Amino acid sequence: MKHLYQRIRDDIEAKIMSGEWPPGYRIPFEHELMAEYGCSRMTVNKVLSTLAVNGLITRRRRAGSVVAEPSTRQAVLDIQDFALEAARTGTVYHFKVVHRSIDPIDTAAAHRIGLPVGTEMLYISTLHVMDDVPQAFEERLISLATVPEANGEVFKDAPPGTWLLRRVPWTDAEHIVRAVNADSTMAKRLQIRTGAACLVLERRTWQAGAFVTEARITYPGERHHLMGRFSPSVKGSSAVQ
Repeated sequence: MKHLYQRIRDDIEAKIMSGEWPPGYRIPFEHELMAEYGCSRMTVNKVLSTLAVNGLITRRRRAGSVVAEPSTRQAVLDIQDFALEAARTGTVYHFKVVHRSIDPIDTAAAHRIGLPVGTEMLYISTLHVMDDVPQAFEERLISLATVPEANGEVFKDAPPGTWLLRRVPWTDAEHIVRAVNADSTMAKRLQIRTGAACLVLERRTWQAGAFVTEARITYPGERHHLMGRFSPSVKGSSAVQ
């Protein structure tokens, strides 16, 4: 059974990372969390202290805690949630798992994510489609050591990224955006011409130092733009990442 401290932390992180609790949102007071989870003040204080150190919340004396504003060093590029976008625009979304296997990582992948060569990972490729038009092709590897339940998951009800966020909120991330020209295979997947411009987002996430996942998402350049949100860091803030 998950330790109560970890359960409370995971619940709060999930609400922050999903956007349910946006920057500036007031976190329930300590006494409210104590009543909700039936735990001691010491446990709640430990959770909030950890979240503050990780830069997810800002603690204010007598005013309580709020979800932290991302600083320039924290700026995170949002990965599009296609299901939410479809609901907002009235389009129909579906996804298709194109490939799924469990394989050891090679030298290049081991170097990128800092794990030993041969570590077993779940490799999964997903095509995201809206109104029958391919919107992105996602290639992802998931750490089975950090997320063992992924071993038997077939991703029928939710795509891998959404499924992961609901179970293992990340605390650290890095991303790279690059422009590429579609080769014949990618052009066929995305229904674009060979050589067409594409945007590629590569992203790796960790939870408290444990590697969670690496995703490479290819978008047709003419159909998408990527946007990051950030604000100036506040002097004296405890937010770090």
